[in-house]
Amino acid sequence: MRGYLLLGWVLAGLAAGGVLAFLGNPLAAWIWSAAAAPVALHVGLNVVRALIGGRLGVDVIALAAILGALALEEAAAAAVIALMVSGGEALEAWAEGRATRALTDLVARAPRRAARIQGEAIEEIDVSAIRPGDLLLVRPGDTVPTDGLLADALAVLDESMLTGESRPVEIPQGGALRSGAVNAGGAFRLRAGRDAASSSYAAILRLTQQAAAARAPLTRLADQWALGFVAFTAVFSLAAWALTGDPVRALSVLVVATPCPLILAAPVALVAGIGRAARRGIVVKGGGALERLARVRTVLFDKTGTLTPGQPRLAAEDADPRIGRDAALRLAAALAQGSTHPVSAALVAAAASRGIGLPVPEAVTEVAGGGVSGVVEGRRLLLGSEGFLRRSGVEPQAGFGINAQVATAAASVAWLAVDGQAAAAFVMADGVRPEAPRTIRQLRALGVRRIVMLTGDRVAAAAPIGRVLRLDEVRAGQEPADKIANVRAEAAKAPTAMVGDGVNDAPALAAADVGIAMGATGTAAASEAGDAVLLVDRVDRVPEAIAIAMRSRRIALQAIALGMGFSGLAMGAAAAGWLTPLAGAVVQEAIDVFAILYALTALRPGAGEVAPAAFPAGTGLAERLREHAGLRQLTSSLREAAEAVGTRPDILPALTALEQKLRQELLPHQDAEERTLFPEAAQRLGGRDPMAPLIRMHAEIEGLVDQLGMLLRIAARDHGGQALPELRRTLFALEALLSLHLVLEEGMLEGLSDDSMAA
Repeated sequence: MRGYLLLGWVLAGLAAGGVLAFLGNPLAAWIWSAAAAPVALHVGLNVVRALIGGRLGVDVIALAAILGALALEEAAAAAVIALMVSGGEALEAWAEGRATRALTDLVARAPRRAARIQGEAIEEIDVSAIRPGDLLLVRPGDTVPTDGLLADALAVLDESMLTGESRPVEIPQGGALRSGAVNAGGAFRLRAGRDAASSSYAAILRLTQQAAAARAPLTRLADQWALGFVAFTAVFSLAAWALTGDPVRALSVLVVATPCPLILAAPVALVAGIGRAARRGIVVKGGGALERLARVRTVLFDKTGTLTPGQPRLAAEDADPRIGRDAALRLAAALAQGSTHPVSAALVAAAASRGIGLPVPEAVTEVAGGGVSGVVEGRRLLLGSEGFLRRSGVEPQAGFGINAQVATAAASVAWLAVDGQAAAAFVMADGVRPEAPRTIRQLRALGVRRIVMLTGDRVAAAAPIGRVLRLDEVRAGQEPADKIANVRAEAAKAPTAMVGDGVNDAPALAAADVGIAMGATGTAAASEAGDAVLLVDRVDRVPEAIAIAMRSRRIALQAIALGMGFSGLAMGAAAAGWLTPLAGAVVQEAIDVFAILYALTALRPGAGEVAPAAFPAGTGLAERLREHAGLRQLTSSLREAAEAVGTRPDILPALTALEQKLRQELLPHQDAEERTLFPEAAQRLGGRDPMAPLIRMHAEIEGLVDQLGMLLRIAARDHGGQALPELRRTLFALEALLSLHLVLEEGMLEGLSDDSMAA
């Protein structure tokens, strides 16, 4: 505010003096001197404070210029120099306000009041009074005051301020709600899970305050350069005076030498980068963190919850032939309903995807970290780890065995025992995040030379992830101390970033040059230890954060170089007598404005940032990708059917049902892709007919389905006969082609829509 008052005072003095000068009134010089005096006092106090602090501030050049102009009776020049100084401070304040708007918006939207439901009444309370278990009413347009669970059927939330995602998010009943989101639908009730001070939004605000308070090394470097510039300016101006004998030449040099571009451009550009990152759901804790992020050349990733979703899925299964796979899954998933373990949730989800109805379990008992036991339809069941079954007197692999290599490679295997006998094994896997392959490619495009995964999992479980993502190295079996040692070893070779989400990742995040925490679903410990926090649960924000940091640092250096280059040219012109003090002050003001406005371009997205436009709603990208889960189940059914050909006398009815399923699910899916999705994708990918390979594969798949139908009709007429071998080959070919097609299609489409892939 004081800067704006000084600016107003100087502008009024310049205008009044200009009118008097036009009228020929000698008081004009006094008015201009009066306009410059408060600015000289303000700058002088800043210089004194800097000297008390043990440093020579660059404001000394501006002070010398104003005092020199007054001493040489260049009152108009003194007033313009005062305008330059006060205008520069006001411009800096405006620029930083513009650059930090995303951060200040986060703070401004912090909820202060909440509506608590007490019986039939609703009372208004301070958010500080919220306690876990309170039932809160969130009205339309209100900010969710704390974390909790939705107590109504549906909530529609705008999380754009937190995540950068523009589309509203629909949360079903019982879903988790994060504080800071805005109610974009009807009123709903929220069961508070914690008090407001412990909420995720309160943590974001603390991170934001740290980001605003930190000072960048580049800013400190600018101070050092400015100190050298003060000495150079003094020598240059005195030399101009000594060589020409004209003190006005020295004054002109001082006027154009004020290093505003040097002291203003760097912080403005870095703060603009922090603001840009905040709009994309990335909180960077200060300019120093942003600068280090721009230099990163090695990135280390945690595995679970970072490169993988941390949510296991059923990857393979084997069962006693007397029970069968579907029946075994039905029993296991029924018992799993009584457990909250992620593996139990995966089994229930797998049964639901196959349309298997589940009975209600009885007498369910869960052993933490071991397994669960209970009764389903009168049969005593055990479901859990190999050790859990053995402790219960059951040998897991007795009588049948799942492929040993598959079981070893799996993150975990859930064994099922029925009435004291091992009956089935379910291999669980934690697949790669959909956006992870694109993340790795973008990091390499940004100049990251080495990408390593650190994980506590076994080598056999971690190696496939590294192979799929084409990582430089996978280090498995890592304890927290091992991760720290690896981070330090990599940091000794090149600037290193560590990306993680768990408590065990926090020490490694703190040890890295830059720690990047997955803050949306990660732990508070990781967020506190990280230098940057991703507020959206997407690992592709990592290369985006690095791209923003690189662009901001580059713009800061360019603004400094251009501004100081122009100032250097102006100093030469002033020393040669081509610029008067008054003209020099106007030129320097223009240079200042240019440097700061150039630094503000860091607010705009750069070419290296990943912010693709969302697909139009009618293309159905998200729906088609979600359907791939069901299509993968079809590939498993094709493989099982092919293996059963020739061994089961009743296989023909099952194959006929499978053919109908292919025609009802697979072929309409392909038709919808070609009608709406592929044309839009082709425009985004560019080139000559980029979707042609996928369309050709569609045609081949359709041909194999028709061939399957023909072979089934032939087999029905001659009761199998010679058609069975060809049926078997067709089923295997269809399974292989469909599996390959799904992988290729997802690889081509994964980078086209940031919003859709998040669905």
